[in-house]
Amino acid sequence: QVQLVESGGGLVQAGDSLRLSCVASRGTFSMYTVGWFRQAPSKEREFVAAINWRGSRTYYADSMKDRFTISRDNAANTVYLQMNSLKPEDTAVYSCAVCTLRSDETCLKYDHWGRGTQVTVSS
Repeated sequence: QVQLVESGGGLVQAGDSLRLSCVASRGTFSMYTVGWFRQAPSKEREFVAAINWRGSRTYYADSMKDRFTISRDNAANTVYLQMNSLKPEDTAVYSCAVCTLRSDETCLKYDHWGRGTQVTVSS
């Protein structure tokens, strides 16, 4: 069973950068696609980015593609999310999860959610 822990969030100003980390503190996700999601107050959780187990393919929400970069280091059981040019609308709790049901390049279900890390961007 995989247990994930997110870190790297904080309070920054618009235009700043952050790098979030998702670590498998128990088990391993080296054979799985891992995704980043975010949820702002009173809003539904939305997809941010994902990376396949080899790190050879990445996926981004359209609004994130030009500013965010996902990467992974399987030896360290870690997936990163580099966030540049942050905007106030990026303020949210960012969580990572493992894809447990896949159809070709589409993940149908994510599981083993971490508790999330808070990102707050001031204007």
